[in-house]
Amino acid sequence: MTAPLASVVRRLGRPVTYTRWLHLLMATVAGVLAGFLHAGTFRTGGWETWLWIAVLPVPLVLVAALVPVVRRIEGLQAQLLLTPGPHGPEQRAASGISTIPAARRHDRVRTAGWLLLRLETGVAVTALTVQLPVLTVAFAMAAAGRPSHLKGLPAIEAPHWWYGLFVPLPLVLLLAVVLGAGSLMARAARLLLGPSAAERLAALEARTERLLAHNRLAQELHDSIGHALTVTVVQAGAARAAGAPEFTDRALAAIEETGRQALGDLERALALLREDAPRPADRPLLTEAERLLESARAAGSTVSAELSGPLADLPGPISREGYRMVQEALTNVLRHAGPVPVSVRIAAGGGVLELDVRNPLPAAPESPGSGGRGLRGIRERATLLGGEARTGPADGAWRVSVRLPLPA
Repeated sequence: MTAPLASVVRRLGRPVTYTRWLHLLMATVAGVLAGFLHAGTFRTGGWETWLWIAVLPVPLVLVAALVPVVRRIEGLQAQLLLTPGPHGPEQRAASGISTIPAARRHDRVRTAGWLLLRLETGVAVTALTVQLPVLTVAFAMAAAGRPSHLKGLPAIEAPHWWYGLFVPLPLVLLLAVVLGAGSLMARAARLLLGPSAAERLAALEARTERLLAHNRLAQELHDSIGHALTVTVVQAGAARAAGAPEFTDRALAAIEETGRQALGDLERALALLREDAPRPADRPLLTEAERLLESARAAGSTVSAELSGPLADLPGPISREGYRMVQEALTNVLRHAGPVPVSVRIAAGGGVLELDVRNPLPAAPESPGSGGRGLRGIRERATLLGGEARTGPADGAWRVSVRLPLPA
């Protein structure tokens, strides 16, 4: 079996071939209904009838194209009947066929073109679906020596056995037309019912928003859960090394509080995964930075802090992201340097928010020139807010310095 013939046989065995055939047959319904309203449409029963069926519903089709929801209905039908395979959300999105109602004139024009193409192609395929099997019967009757006078076909007055050679030809032609018309309609659907430029842009923006949300979620988990685990490990190790009941009690209390805060952050992150995004107000602000400082002190670090300026008046996004930056800076100190003295400065004023976290060298959280996820996350947050962040050795200390512009 040659390759082209094998390909045709495979296509005939695919369910989508017959769903496309059904899609084309359904397009004739409007013409048949219009034919019942026009006297004489079905009087002859020949090719004139099919011509009336193809022409009568054209005005109705053009009016229907002006209705926005028609494009959605046609898109859903095309997705289900013209595209192969399963029809889950991902497959429907990859089909290249839109199911969004027409919002612009250009969309309505393309919908009109699609409806006209589907009507005329559907009527032609339906006519062949009805007439070609009848022609096969006529050839079979002539081959059997019986004259045929079938409606809509030329009469065969002189039957002969050699008519039997033509018996399979109408059916082969019909299958070829069905395969070709089905492929044509699938391509036309992507062209005429495909997403417009505005829809593609909206889909791209939605995808970008999802990616940004996932990145924010990853950073949130890294900052909050990573901070909690680091503080817990440091506190537990210090309590075991100290061997003092009072210190152990304080460490356990700090571990309990840190764990409770981490659970709250985890619940907010899981809510975001469930597409039940938390309100931004549920996330901690810089006005709550004292609890970060207390966590570091409970882990054994000596923390000197300077908080100045109207922190309570900071815009929500800047205050929330600033909190995460300070949290990550303190986490890096505890993770890489241990319970060392830390200096924290948070100052708002003069149109700028300054964050500065320092700890002594050589116990630097990361070697100069390297960039772990935490420090990279700080720089990314600062850039998104229009500011800048610097990390590395400075004046004999490891320093994380952030400057964020404040709106007027």
